[in-house]
Amino acid sequence: MKTNNRLSATIHALVNLANRREPTTTDALAASLEVNPVVLRQTLGGLRDAGLVRGERGNTVWSLGRDAASISLGDIYVALGEPSLFVLRSRSDNPKCLVELSVDEALLGAFDDAQRRLLERLGGVSLASLSADVH
Repeated sequence: MKTNNRLSATIHALVNLANRREPTTTDALAASLEVNPVVLRQTLGGLRDAGLVRGERGNTVWSLGRDAASISLGDIYVALGEPSLFVLRSRSDNPKCLVELSVDEALLGAFDDAQRRLLERLGGVSLASLSADVH
């Protein structure tokens, strides 16, 4: 099963930005995080659109767009498009099958509940609190 570490990597990048006194380039940030600068630039561009970071289009210098205490992990998760939590999916091969409909309903309900709980939990953790943990 392939895992997706985009949320974790993005949070790592933002904690790194929060701990820097000056704006930093994509290349410097990517080097310290050991990630591809092109992928990082694309991710930061989406976060810029959400107001979480500042950086001009085409410019590779970044800083936080808001105070770290006002950015929650939930904000970051939402800005990334709320990536799917589960690689498990309900089947939709036969939408007339009563068993399949029942299973789908149970799974989707559980997935929705997990998503809601995750957002609640992530909403209670600020970027500043993570930043303070590394000092």
